[in-house]
Amino acid sequence: MEDTPPTPNFPIARRTLRFAKRARLNWLERHQHQFNFAIHLLGIPLAISGVILLFLVDWYWGASLFVLGYLFQWCGHLVEGNDVGEWIVIKKALGLQTVAISPKYNAVKNGD
Repeated sequence: MEDTPPTPNFPIARRTLRFAKRARLNWLERHQHQFNFAIHLLGIPLAISGVILLFLVDWYWGASLFVLGYLFQWCGHLVEGNDVGEWIVIKKALGLQTVAISPKYNAVKNGD
């Protein structure tokens, strides 16, 4: 018998769990390169800390940490070969071509 958590009876909770699972799988699919994955583990907390510092403590340190964290994440996506998530939304709105998943990992997924 598997140790699976019980599914909540509330429709909103079920939808939230499904959304969280899809979001996690999407994130893992877009961050397959080891460097990209690792640098995000550093860049995301830095960017979030920067936003908190920006509003609560000091705008200079907050902005610096946010930019540094975002720069780390951008470098990770540059190494992996795909677009940063926020840029995908902007590029789609402008009708530009996007790369959500790196072609080398997309080829492995499709069996090419």
